[in-house]
Amino acid sequence: MADIKYDIVEELGVLSENSKGWRKEINLISWNGAAPKYDIREWAPDHEKMGKGVTMTKEEVENLKRILNR
Repeated sequence: MADIKYDIVEELGVLSENSKGWRKEINLISWNGAAPKYDIREWAPDHEKMGKGVTMTKEEVENLKRILNR
């Protein structure tokens, strides 16, 4: 499997943290050199390991915000 390269452009916030120190975070991340997108996933304390997550464009985040504010 090819290596996935990522650059955390901006750490926006921590949603939760489990007993092992893994944190569910929302960040702005550039994946494989592409334009940064909003990303929600669990990260190991050193950001070297990650869990499955969801990546969204700015428009998708705006739609999510609108839906949650109903």
